[in-house]
Amino acid sequence: MSIRMGFAETDITPDGPVSLIGFYREDDTSKGVLKPLMAQAAVWKGEECCALIAIDSIGFTVELTNELRDKCADILKVSREKVMVCFSHTHAAPDAAAAEGYFETIREKIITAVKNAADNMETVNLHSGNGKADIGVNRRIGNNTVDDRIGILKVSDEKTRKDKLLLLRVTAHGNVLKRDNLLVSPDYFGDVRDTLKEKYGCPVMVIQGAAGNIAPKYFCSEETPVDATGPEFIISENALQLMADEICRSVEETELSDENNTDIYAYSREVILSSRLPSMERAKEIADEALKYCCIDGSEWLAEMERLHEQGVEVQKDTVEIQYLNLGAFRLCGVPYEIMTEFALAAEEGLQDEYFYLNGYTNGILSYFPTKEEYDLGGYEVYWSLLIYYKSFNRVYPFDREEADRLVRAVIQNA
Repeated sequence: MSIRMGFAETDITPDGPVSLIGFYREDDTSKGVLKPLMAQAAVWKGEECCALIAIDSIGFTVELTNELRDKCADILKVSREKVMVCFSHTHAAPDAAAAEGYFETIREKIITAVKNAADNMETVNLHSGNGKADIGVNRRIGNNTVDDRIGILKVSDEKTRKDKLLLLRVTAHGNVLKRDNLLVSPDYFGDVRDTLKEKYGCPVMVIQGAAGNIAPKYFCSEETPVDATGPEFIISENALQLMADEICRSVEETELSDENNTDIYAYSREVILSSRLPSMERAKEIADEALKYCCIDGSEWLAEMERLHEQGVEVQKDTVEIQYLNLGAFRLCGVPYEIMTEFALAAEEGLQDEYFYLNGYTNGILSYFPTKEEYDLGGYEVYWSLLIYYKSFNRVYPFDREEADRLVRAVIQNA
């Protein structure tokens, strides 16, 4: 069966100052634009019609993302599960839910991009490979685990052999630019796209992996933040380009295979995960630690925790969508959490498939999702981030320790 693909992209840079999201600081107002934010759409047709959308954003809420997916699905005359939305997780983009009118504006731009991609489809060939790149460092003390795969899917015109699209999957947090940056930016994803587009002469899409505990190796800042301490990290004014250069080197050195697999399809499954609330005594300990080590005021979180206890709430549950998108041998799977890199590696090992990429930041963004081992380390990823974002997550506490294994099992069983 032949494969057809169409591509389109659109500029989603805000017109003026906006509140950036990604760091805890008193004033998040942007002070200009370093590089435009983009949204990209690739529409595929094989066994069925599917769409992959990549957006320069820390991530929309699940509700807003599903609204976007439904409207794009209507354009393509498919169901929501055939549309996958991936976020770059840049920490230098607007909060789509808070910036007045921003989501509505870019939603229409993205819908138009999907329509344009669907209207300009051509028969293509697929070429895939896995490179390696030293772009990430595990920011949890004593943990050296990283997913250094650079998943590569090159799409070429069936007749002319001309490159039509380069799709990459990488794993490193979108915060090369740290807290002292107030310029709107796609972070290193923008430099990767520009560098490779110049070399290969075709559009470049970049998908974020399971980067919850993976900081970028190179960073640019006038301070040394807590997630960039240690000899493994390199500070440089050219940090964005250094990240791009390392990824570009990996792509250049990787031999790609011609695809015989022409399976194009997408589907979703669900799993229910639980979070058991702590005692108020433990909650107050967590709030004290967050204030001491991260200057996070947890008073509102404590009030919400107390309200839940008074109402007799002991457990909160999430019904989670696991979405799969198969592009030949190149297999994307995503959940709307900041999952740790161990999740992706466990899924790869469990399926014995190096081209199976479990990603976070897919179809929305919810909380960090720690591994069992992370609970004992505590800190921002496990507890403190919830003191800031619990209203967006509709959950005040991390998932139970065993739920990490439950999610990975569900991913593997449904693949």
